[in-house]
Amino acid sequence: MTIPQRLAEAILSTASDAIIATDRTGTISFWNPGASRIFGFTADEAVGSSLDLIVPDNLRARHWAGFNRVMETGESHYGHGDLLSVPALTKDGRRISAEFTITMLRDEHDDPVGTVAILRDVTKQFEQNRKMKRQLAELTRGQS
Repeated sequence: MTIPQRLAEAILSTASDAIIATDRTGTISFWNPGASRIFGFTADEAVGSSLDLIVPDNLRARHWAGFNRVMETGESHYGHGDLLSVPALTKDGRRISAEFTITMLRDEHDDPVGTVAILRDVTKQFEQNRKMKRQLAELTRGQS
């Protein structure tokens, strides 16, 4: 299927979700306006930078282990409708909750050459869910 250039440009430039592409080393090669809105970095600041830009320090080893495994095997179980929920960092140092899916970019030999991730800020929903769980736990304790 061939996607018309104007359609691709419209989707990439107007999506409210972050769309971030990397090469196989984890260097950012594409950063849409949705990524700028969510993370606070401009495309000029992000493109050419490592994904460490948005990965919290304490999660980097785990992130890179998974990223490198995906680049070696060419397989990720987060690209088939499964969402991964992770903490992420914004430019001002805030931690947010993000959900994302990942798609492999492949060369003509079907070898992995990078990734495209679509991320959504779900911080409000995460905080509301945590608050409801605490309230439920308090109610349950009160009934015991």
